[in-house]
Amino acid sequence: MEITQQNSTKQEILQHLMKRTQATALELAESLEISPQAIRRHLKDLETEGLIIYKSVQTGMGRPQHIYQLTTQGRDRFPHNYDGFAVSFLDTLAETIGQEQLSQVFHKQWQRKAMHYRQLLGTGKVQERVAHLVELRKAEGFMAEWYPVESQEVDNQPLKIQNSEVKSDSVSSAEIGEPQLPVESYIFMEHNCAISSVAESFPSVCGHELEMFGAVLPDCTVERTHWIVNGEHRCGYLITRKVNSYIRQQATGNRQQATGNRE
Repeated sequence: MEITQQNSTKQEILQHLMKRTQATALELAESLEISPQAIRRHLKDLETEGLIIYKSVQTGMGRPQHIYQLTTQGRDRFPHNYDGFAVSFLDTLAETIGQEQLSQVFHKQWQRKAMHYRQLLGTGKVQERVAHLVELRKAEGFMAEWYPVESQEVDNQPLKIQNSEVKSDSVSSAEIGEPQLPVESYIFMEHNCAISSVAESFPSVCGHELEMFGAVLPDCTVERTHWIVNGEHRCGYLITRKVNSYIRQQATGNRQQATGNRE
């Protein structure tokens, strides 16, 4: 009974913040007619759950006030039909301009997204850029993670490469006379899909997204290993630095070292 009451109070707090945008603990206590101490306990729990945040505002002498408001995750607790609207809109757009033109719209959108990501990622090491990309995707609602590849298995399962629109233009170490070059690879996973409803109705959007990752990391090949649309529980990608990119990097380093020695 007590747990049910606590959940009810927390829901009332969320509803109040949804309607009023923001509030202090004292304002919430007065509105819900419970003690400030009890409100603060609930606010702490909601903050831990990532449903609310607060900002501190100085309003005179004494301690600054905490003003609470909902996070995006907190707003998502309330019913909405954003996905349904997006799919319905795209259906109408496809009927109006045709599937081919719609595909071009998707392609243009992912091109713009790729340019945005590349500006944010810069030109650092592959590992640094992959890590930064994961953080950007997390901020957009994806439950993303990455880790270096140390074997040809993921979760004790053989690593399988699905059909990929991103083709490698790298060459093997044997073809260029450089045996046993180190292979730098990473697994990039997304355990949910922020555009799942769109992807289910328009699977081609996933192909454009894959192309986007390839454009974001032009010195790497990007291949799909898992796909939620295929019934798997996550989307996964194998990111591998291209051999010719490695050679160019090594050559640049050697030239810089030689220049330093001459000086």
